[in-house]
Amino acid sequence: MEALHKKIREEGIVLSDQVLKVDAFLNHQIDPVLMQQIGDEFARLFADSGVSKIVTIEASGIAPAVMAGLRLGVPVIFARKHQSLTLTENLLSASVYSFTKQTETTVSVSPRHLNSSDRVLIIDDFLANGKASQALISIIKQAGATVAGIGIVIEKSFQGGRAELDAQGYHVESLARVKSLVGGQVTFVD
Repeated sequence: MEALHKKIREEGIVLSDQVLKVDAFLNHQIDPVLMQQIGDEFARLFADSGVSKIVTIEASGIAPAVMAGLRLGVPVIFARKHQSLTLTENLLSASVYSFTKQTETTVSVSPRHLNSSDRVLIIDDFLANGKASQALISIIKQAGATVAGIGIVIEKSFQGGRAELDAQGYHVESLARVKSLVGGQVTFVD
């Protein structure tokens, strides 16, 4: 997706050979025009997958997931990182380790929003080691639902997440596949 590649080149900041900061347009400040294009692209890529729901993790996955949900005409569920007084029933939960935050968090979804007839599209901002996707897959399986596919805005292809998801047979589509961040330069997979 050329518009995303351009935005990463122009506004992304390489913090190390492992970390790309994109808070100017994706996970702090959001570029709504780019998010609409991203949602359109995910809708195109998964149009024939029978998606009935989209699941993401708060907060950075919400914007692209909502735009895809709008285009596909399906509800968007975000796995909550923090419990509240209103989120109390027998929750579907999984632990996820954040590569950038270096912390483990439990994420949860109400079982009222997922059931065995759902075909679920996972959408997330980044794919690094695949831990967020694996947590969402666990939650979807706990509900008896089916994973229809996984849509990733930015994939760090030099880390192992994609290989693990591919080995498990999941349909993964990444809009920008970063090959390397070495030397402060972003290079993309061709």
